[in-house]
Amino acid sequence: MRTLLSAATAPPTILLTTALVVLLCFWLLVVVGFTSAGSFDADANLRAWGIDGVPVSVALSALTAVAWSLSVGGVLLLAACAPPCPATSLLRMVWPVAALPVAWRLTCLFVRPLHRLFPDEPGPPDRGRARDHVDHPA
Repeated sequence: MRTLLSAATAPPTILLTTALVVLLCFWLLVVVGFTSAGSFDADANLRAWGIDGVPVSVALSALTAVAWSLSVGGVLLLAACAPPCPATSLLRMVWPVAALPVAWRLTCLFVRPLHRLFPDEPGPPDRGRARDHVDHPA
C-alpha cells in the first residue's frame, strides 16, 4: 500500500492523481444533482481528438482514469522489477508522460462503442424555417 501511495503521489504522476481527485469530486456533484454530465459539451469539441460522440466529461474522465492507471501501474512495475539506479529513476519520471499518448489511443478505442449510448445533441433551432411556416393574412 505504501508503494502505491508513493507511486500515485510522486512527480509527475501527482498531476494525474490531482486530476483524478477533481474528476471524482465532479462526479460526486453529478450524483448529488448540483451539475449534469453534459455541462461542458458546449465548451469543447473533441472531434479533432477522436473522442467525440460522448459527453466531454465522460471522455475526459476516461482519458484521465486510463492515463492514471497506466502511469501508476508502470511506476509500480518499475519499482517491483527494476533495480534502483539512475536509469530507473529517469524512467520513473518519463513513464507517466509517455503513458499519455497510449492512454489517449486506448480512450479512443474505449469511447467508440459508447457512441450508441449517447444520442447526438440537437443542433440550434433553425429560426428562419419557423418564420416561413407562419400563416400570413392575405
